[in-house]
Amino acid sequence: MNDSLSVVDVLLVEDDPGDALMTQEAFEHHKIRNQLHVVRDGVEALEFLRREGGHADAPRPGLILLDLNLPKMDGREVLAEVKADASLRTIPVVVLTTSEAEEDILRSYNLHANAYVTKPVDFDRFIEVVRQIDDFFVTVVKLPRT
Repeated sequence: MNDSLSVVDVLLVEDDPGDALMTQEAFEHHKIRNQLHVVRDGVEALEFLRREGGHADAPRPGLILLDLNLPKMDGREVLAEVKADASLRTIPVVVLTTSEAEEDILRSYNLHANAYVTKPVDFDRFIEVVRQIDDFFVTVVKLPRT
């Protein structure tokens, strides 16, 4: 069981400032103690994960929340890179996106996403979904130590 006192770093890969803000507010609203780090595109996400460039001191996240529609490198490409990298593939990736397209859902799971969640439009529901994702992947699920 995860130590209830430990803080998990969560990487949010999200280019929409409104959605990023709502996710941050969800963490604050539910007093989620985990540390949320936000990057705005797929290239920056990989730099963060590989501790390159301005992210040399970045922590290894225990969870990645990944939007699919991103500038520079889209979320599908980021997911493929993460799951192909032996040093990153054990980090759970939750696709958190507006797309309800069956092809996006199927492709995400084929690329080994751990979950696919469609972003609710309603603010209160969005906050609840983020809380549930955090609770499940950080509190309930047993993850490998890294």
